[in-house]
Amino acid sequence: MFLSVFDLFKIGIGPSSSHTMGPMTAARRFLDEIAGDDWPRPADARVDRIAASLHGSLAYTGIGHGSDRAVVLGLAGQTPQTADGIAARIAAEKRISPPGHPSYRFDPATDLVLDRKTPLPGHANGMAFSAYDAGDRLLLRRVYYSIGGGFVVSEEELQRMKARGSATTEGKKVPYPFKNAVEMLSMAAKSGLSIAEMKRVNEETQMSRKELDAGLDGIWSAMKGCIERGLSQDGIMPGGLKVRRRARMLHDKLQEQWQQNRPNPLLANDWLSIYAMAVNEENAAGGRVVTAPTNGAAGTLPAVLRYWLHFHPEADQPSIRDFLLTAAAVGGIIKTNASISGAEVGCQGEVGSASAMAAAGLCAVMGGTPEQVENAAEIALEHHLGMTCDPVGGLVQVPCIERNALGAVKAVTAASLAIKGDGVHFVPLDAAIETMRQTGLDMNEKYKETSLGGLAVNVVEC
Repeated sequence: MFLSVFDLFKIGIGPSSSHTMGPMTAARRFLDEIAGDDWPRPADARVDRIAASLHGSLAYTGIGHGSDRAVVLGLAGQTPQTADGIAARIAAEKRISPPGHPSYRFDPATDLVLDRKTPLPGHANGMAFSAYDAGDRLLLRRVYYSIGGGFVVSEEELQRMKARGSATTEGKKVPYPFKNAVEMLSMAAKSGLSIAEMKRVNEETQMSRKELDAGLDGIWSAMKGCIERGLSQDGIMPGGLKVRRRARMLHDKLQEQWQQNRPNPLLANDWLSIYAMAVNEENAAGGRVVTAPTNGAAGTLPAVLRYWLHFHPEADQPSIRDFLLTAAAVGGIIKTNASISGAEVGCQGEVGSASAMAAAGLCAVMGGTPEQVENAAEIALEHHLGMTCDPVGGLVQVPCIERNALGAVKAVTAASLAIKGDGVHFVPLDAAIETMRQTGLDMNEKYKETSLGGLAVNVVEC
């Protein structure tokens, strides 16, 4: 099994990897299909108009997550890394002109539909794109699914994934192809390598060591930059809930206490919470974040990594890379055997996975054995099981921002507990992952990123 560290950690824009980055990526894929020759079409047929529809969770919370705007930007040829403010111009002109394409008719008011009545069968985050000729004859229709963390698959790709029973990357052979925690621990024992070292060897079959280190450093740089921006901003976040940013204010208060040198037994937890909230406030505002493994859970892992650098004098650049590699190894196992999509399994798959990944990374750089690292990930994931995804107003603000803070606190606690043991524990990580998958299947749809249940209907929107 090979899922790259750069598949799990992607630099993009908020507020959602599955609901913002995913639809934008799917729209770009549809443009590529239109431009290609791998689809049957009548002789001399030319695409004149494009239409799109969002289904399931994307339809219910698409406005709050910016899914509609993401589709518009994607069809205009933008990516999560290059998106700019052209949506208003497209709405006025009712045309899109993506690079390398002719101009197409596209009126977001009529050609982009949020269809809450017709779920698509493959996944809760389904999208359909259609191309028409000048006489409005349908030429091409494609269905895509945003399966969490910014990953997008076509209908055919999803069926192949289900047929082979995993979401692994095809065609990539690596020296340590562990697909679950049992195999990971067995390979570590036989090789004498740490989890980070095995993951590094796997990655270096695809790129040089220099490229890998530069990429890892770039991921941390983007995470750190997001924290810093979040700590420097205040005001009201967009979306209509009138939720105020708090990270800067809390950071200033904590700095005052720090300078006064007063005892504070909760100091580490306070810093963890502020770091996580800074990231997720940036995400909620549509800023640039790193999926870790999703945007909705983007603050947990950077907060724990910043905590490592803040409170542990032995922290250095190589340890940051080991942290990310270890976290990615665990994240890949979770994604392969369960899900990181809130629309599929609830927030246990987002913040729960992020907390498990962060706990594993922290335990590893604190000197934990592979068995202790696996134990840390299990502890963190186990205590997120059953967590619903019920964003108020369909916005990634309440309870998402604070939830990341608590996920970071749990991750540090899990790592601390695990490293004080010998790695022997009652519940295996694989069992916790399978339990998360089963719980997600049993969970009512209204608790899976539709904003139809939970806090989303019991909190009055102001």
